[in-house]
Amino acid sequence: MRAAVILQCGQPPVVADHDFVPGAGRAVTVTAAPITPLDVLCATGTSYFGAPAVPYIPGVQGVGHLEDGTPVWFATDAGMRPGNGSMAQYATVPPDDVVALPSDADPALVAALGLSAVAAWQSLTSCGDLHHGEQVLVLGGGGIVGQAAIQIARLLGARRVVAACRSATAQTRATTLGADAVVALLDSDTPASLAGRLRAALDGPLDLVLDPLFGIPAAAALQVLRPGGRLVNLGGSASPTAPFDSATLRSGSLRILGYTNNSLTKPERAETMRTIATHAAAGRLTVSYEAAPLSEAASAWTAQSTGSAPSRLVLLPR
Repeated sequence: MRAAVILQCGQPPVVADHDFVPGAGRAVTVTAAPITPLDVLCATGTSYFGAPAVPYIPGVQGVGHLEDGTPVWFATDAGMRPGNGSMAQYATVPPDDVVALPSDADPALVAALGLSAVAAWQSLTSCGDLHHGEQVLVLGGGGIVGQAAIQIARLLGARRVVAACRSATAQTRATTLGADAVVALLDSDTPASLAGRLRAALDGPLDLVLDPLFGIPAAAALQVLRPGGRLVNLGGSASPTAPFDSATLRSGSLRILGYTNNSLTKPERAETMRTIATHAAAGRLTVSYEAAPLSEAASAWTAQSTGSAPSRLVLLPR
């Protein structure tokens, strides 16, 4: 089969012929495989999982179909544990990592949504406890998690959704996806200056913040949360630390919650993925992505890893 293969940690994959050896599990014909930040991190050899044994096929998630034609989403441990991933024409996947999809779900869209949308859904529901009629702030509204969160907050009954984004393209995208107001994130921001712009964009109390950024954006968001408000952090793409003080937390009795998909059981992940795919198939949930043939895996990988890709890149092995 043709596959994208990591031959050396820190280098883009090379597309080559690779033996497909069916093992214990379900054989999946792959139709779409996203290039995610986790894929890139694992392939550097610097993640806390340790350097993966090479050669290996990357791809921690993908979409395809079983031998009987059933469309599925699936997860792998590629780059984290020995074994191959989704960026190939075929994959062998443990049965409990395979999730049946609606027959009318777009494989590339479901692949682009994937675990990022799962994180957004769970952060707003089981972790953030979003209630109908609440006002939500989505930091990093132009990213895949943020794009999904804007729409999911709407689906779950948020009264109003405000997004904070860096680029003009991301700001436009957030508005298109249903954000009621969009606040620009600036390189010159301080917590106080950004908090002022956030406060002006809000309409009444801010109940819940979804935060994949941390850093100054998180510190600013804490300043505008209502008493008892919640901030759910699920990443640190702006900074691994945030400059907020004890008084801000205590005076508002604020709650800061951490979320990771690693906390989900496989049945919980499967149920959420089915929910995501059902909304996507019905046209209620989408994200920006670009599809590329497997033959362009090296250039697509480089674009995704360097941040030059305008959106999530999804490889199409067929």
